[in-house]
Amino acid sequence: MLEHGGRLRAACRQYAAFGERALSDWIDLSTGINPCSYPVPAIDPACWRRLPEDDDGLEAAAAAYYGSERLLAVPGSQAAIQWLPALFGPLAVACMTPIYEEHPQAWQRAGHKLRRLENASLARALAVATPVIVLCNPNNPTGTTMPAGALLDAAGQLQRRGGWLVVDEAFGDAAPENCVSALAGGRQAPNLIVLRSLGKFFGLAGARVGFVFGADDKLARLREAIGPWPLSGPARAVARQALSDTAWHQRSRRQLLAASARLAALLTPLASPASSAPVSSLTGASLFVTVATAHSQAIFEHLAHNAILTRHFPEHALLRFGLPGSDSEWQRLTDAIATWAH
Repeated sequence: MLEHGGRLRAACRQYAAFGERALSDWIDLSTGINPCSYPVPAIDPACWRRLPEDDDGLEAAAAAYYGSERLLAVPGSQAAIQWLPALFGPLAVACMTPIYEEHPQAWQRAGHKLRRLENASLARALAVATPVIVLCNPNNPTGTTMPAGALLDAAGQLQRRGGWLVVDEAFGDAAPENCVSALAGGRQAPNLIVLRSLGKFFGLAGARVGFVFGADDKLARLREAIGPWPLSGPARAVARQALSDTAWHQRSRRQLLAASARLAALLTPLASPASSAPVSSLTGASLFVTVATAHSQAIFEHLAHNAILTRHFPEHALLRFGLPGSDSEWQRLTDAIATWAH
C-alpha cells in the first residue's frame, strides 16, 4: 500500500518526543482538501435504512454540474483508478510524472507495461507513442495545469492511432475552464476518460464519492465490475445537495483563489536568497502550493516539530502545502516558516 496524506495520528505518534501535543493540536496541510468544506445538511433518516437507489437525483445533479450525462458514480475516484486498467488488454501506458502514484501502480499491477515520463511535456508524451497516456490536471503534486484545448488536441492525436487519454481532474473544480469531463466519451473526444471527485473542492473526502466520464461501453463495463450499491445512501444524499448548490460553488472558487494566492505569498520566504533552503520552483493549484527544494526533508521535519503536517514527496524533492482553515492556523504556519527562514 502506498502512503498518502492525512495520516495525522501516525504523525502525532512519530513526533511525540518533540512536545506533548494532542491530535487536535496538529494542523493537517497534507491532503489538499478544502478546509472550508461543504456544510453537510441534515438528511432524511431513511437514507440509513433503505438500500441506495440510482434514480434519486444524484446522477442528474452531477450531469448538470459537470456538463455531461456520460458518467458513472463510483465510491471515490480512487476506486476508478484501481478498476480502470482492467478495461484494457495488456498495452504500454505512459504516466506523466510526478503524478498521483496510485495511477502508475494500478496500471502496472494490471499487467500493463508502464513508462514514466519525468517532467515531460504533453508533446513529448505523445511522441513516445504509447496507446494510453495518463495525467492529472491540475497535476498532483506539482499543481501545474494544462489548458483544455491542449488536452482535446492530445485526445484527437491518440484517437487517430487508436489510443486513449486518461485525465484525473480531482483538483479541477476551482478552475472549470480547464476541465474536459463534459466532452469525455462524446463525439469530440470518444477516447477520453476523465475522473472527478467530491473529496477535494467540496471537502467531502470521507463521503467517498467520485465520477467517471467516458464512452458508454467503458462505463457499462466499469459499472458491471463495481457491482450494486457502490455509494451509500447518505453519501448520495449529501453529494446531490453539494453538486446542486451553485451559490456555494461560486463563493468557494473565489475564496480558494484568494487563499491560494495568500499561501503562495506566505511561502515566498523559502525561496529568498536569505533562506537556508533555496527553492527552485513554487507552483500550485487552488487547493495547494508545492515547493521544490533540495531541503524538502528538513523543512518537512521542522514543520512537523511544530505540529504542522505537510505532504512530502522525497523522490521528487517536493513539499506540498494545503490551505490552512482558520486564522490561528494561518498564524501558526506563518510563525513556523519565519522560524525556519531565519
